[in-house]
Amino acid sequence: MTRVIINGSKGRMGQALLSCAALMPELEIVGAVDQGDDLAALLPKADVVIEFSFHSVTWGVAELCSKHGKPLVIGTTGYSAEDKAKIVALGSRIPMVMATNFSTGVNTLFWLTRKAAEILGPAFDLEVLEMHHRLKKDAPSGTATTLLEILGDVRKVQLEEALRHGRKGITGERTSGEIGIHAIRGGDVVGDHTVIFANNGERVELTHKASSRDTFANGALRAAQWVVKQKPAVYDMQDVLGLK
Repeated sequence: MTRVIINGSKGRMGQALLSCAALMPELEIVGAVDQGDDLAALLPKADVVIEFSFHSVTWGVAELCSKHGKPLVIGTTGYSAEDKAKIVALGSRIPMVMATNFSTGVNTLFWLTRKAAEILGPAFDLEVLEMHHRLKKDAPSGTATTLLEILGDVRKVQLEEALRHGRKGITGERTSGEIGIHAIRGGDVVGDHTVIFANNGERVELTHKASSRDTFANGALRAAQWVVKQKPAVYDMQDVLGLK
């Protein structure tokens, strides 16, 4: 039995985590925590914490888990590079899974994107398109950011210089070194991501569409069961799924 605390339990993902966990007899939810609740008081009861609240809260949650020696699964996105660096540094004390997306399908997309970029090579132009519900606060999505990081790594470019966030006006011809990113918001879309590899005469598109948050919730719960058996370090969903 793995005893779990869910931080951010009143949010959309928090509710999905609670719903999915109720169907897993090998898990016990010992705390459903949200804004104003005392996470520290519940930590002694837990084996692991799943953090799905808000990026401004994540560092404090990670620091608290580190002090109490509790493994942590982090699903929030949008935090600053400084906060991310501080969180990652805590991997020397506790095992953590940090992932922008916990879906098995999306992590397969990550793997396929790397392989396609390696095989197709620099002759293909790279564009990423993502769409989410109207309530999403950050853009591009964490999943799209991971896809961009994969493409940048394969192409060996600095993303700060290569990225083009949409296009407007007289932009001139597309350069071979740029990577386009386009964020669409509307309705109740859970999450759509497409990576486009375009060359003269042919185009390859890799797409993942999520219709339920349960796919993310089940992946995060799987990560929680996995991380409690690991040594202190920072892992991602590729580690959990054995894709590395």
